[in-house]
Amino acid sequence: MIIKNVELETVIGVTTKTIPVTGQPEIAFAGRSNAGKSTLINALMNRRNYARVSETPGKTRTMNFYHINNEFYFVDLPGYGYAKVKTDFRAEWGPMIEGYFAASRDLRAIFLLMDIRRDPNEDDLMMLDWMKSSGFEPIVIATKADKVKRQEKIKRLDSLKNTLEAKLKSEARIIPFSSLDKSGRDEIYEVIDEILERSVEE
Repeated sequence: MIIKNVELETVIGVTTKTIPVTGQPEIAFAGRSNAGKSTLINALMNRRNYARVSETPGKTRTMNFYHINNEFYFVDLPGYGYAKVKTDFRAEWGPMIEGYFAASRDLRAIFLLMDIRRDPNEDDLMMLDWMKSSGFEPIVIATKADKVKRQEKIKRLDSLKNTLEAKLKSEARIIPFSSLDKSGRDEIYEVIDEILERSVEE
């Protein structure tokens, strides 16, 4: 995959009533606050700071639609699970995101980002349930893989698989990703290519 053109086309706030109908395949990115969504999206788009990256969790409080190569969209969803963010995610953002999963005509896949160093919490499992109930099998990205040593990474991936096995299909993918050396990016590109190829066939 070669990404040539990127445009932040639409920004949706919590008070926005209508989700845009893009008419092109959409790939959504969900994850706990500070899981590295913006960092991953920047790495995939080959842009350093196009998607806003912050050291403070909870900064992504909008749904951001990035138009890629004039052919498809990355949709950056609000981060969840950060206690100091006053907006109640479940009460305000939850219904909007759940509704997007259920009703979007163009959503083709969802990447769920999880920090490889942390076990899934209640919010992660809730997000998984929303995805599954909307008919999506999430593709899990284990971010910040450079933060752990090789043997620890293997242990953490096994732990993540064991924790999620009741909710994921046996063939479900869990891809470790490092923003430092971009390991995992090529595998993610391959998954995106597969998603887009299936969209053409539909």
